Amino acid sequence: MEEAKSQSLEEDFEGQATHTGPKGVINDWRKFKLESEDSDSVPPSKKEILRQMSSPQSRDNKDSKERFSRKMSIQEYELIHRDKEDENCLRKYRRQCMQDMHQKLSFGPRYGFVYELETGEQFLETIEKEQKITTIVVHIYEDGIKGCDALNSSFTCLAVEYPMVKFCKIKASNTGARDRFSSDVLPTLLVYKGGELISNFISVSEQFAEEFFAGDVESFLNEYGLLPEREIHALDQTNMEEDIE
Repeated sequence: MEEAKSQSLEEDFEGQATHTGPKGVINDWRKFKLESEDSDSVPPSKKEILRQMSSPQSRDNKDSKERFSRKMSIQEYELIHRDKEDENCLRKYRRQCMQDMHQKLSFGPRYGFVYELETGEQFLETIEKEQKITTIVVHIYEDGIKGCDALNSSFTCLAVEYPMVKFCKIKASNTGARDRFSSDVLPTLLVYKGGELISNFISVSEQFAEEFFAGDVESFLNEYGLLPEREIHALDQTNMEEDIE
C-alpha cells in the first residue's frame, strides 16, 4: 500500500513543470526551447522532436522509455546546438561584465609607463604630492653601471602590467645626493607609499642572475609584498577559458 502511494506521488511530481536533477533540468530547458521557438520558423518535424524530448512518458510504457533513453539523433543535435551565435553573445557579455567589475574595483590614479625624474626637487615632489594609496617604485641608476639597463627595461614592462603603481627612474647625478648614491650601491631601488620610505634595496642587481628580466624583478618585489595583485589576471583567465571552449 505504501509503495503504491509513493509511486503515485512520484508520478504526480514528475508531471509538474519544474524538474530537479540533471535530467529534469535538461527536460525543462528543452521545453523552454520549444515554447520560445517562433512557430513560423521551426519545421513541424523539428517541433515534434522537441515535443518528444521535453515530454518523456510514463516509466511503465516500454516504447516511451526506449524513445527517451535513445541516443540523440543528428536532427536533435543540430537543433540544440545551432544557436552558436547565442554562445558568442554570452561570452562577450561575460567579458564585458569582467571589465566593468575591474573598472569599479580599480581605485586611484593609473600610470602605465616609467617616469623619468630630472632633478632632486622633482623627485621630492613626486614622493610628497602623490596620493597616499599609490605605491611609488624609484630606480636610482647611472649610465654604464652593470644591471641598470636591465632594470630600466624591466620597469618598462612592469609599468604596463601594474598601471596602479608609479614606476620612476632618476640618475644618481641628478638626485642632489650623489655622494650617497655612488656606483658601489647602484642600481638602487626605493619604494615609497604615503610619503614614507617602506623599502630600499642597494646593489639590487646582486639579487638576480647575470641576465635578468621583468619577471625576475616582479617576483623579487612580490616576495616583499610591494606589488598589488595584477588586475589583468582575471581577464586573462576568462579569455583563456573562452579560447578553450
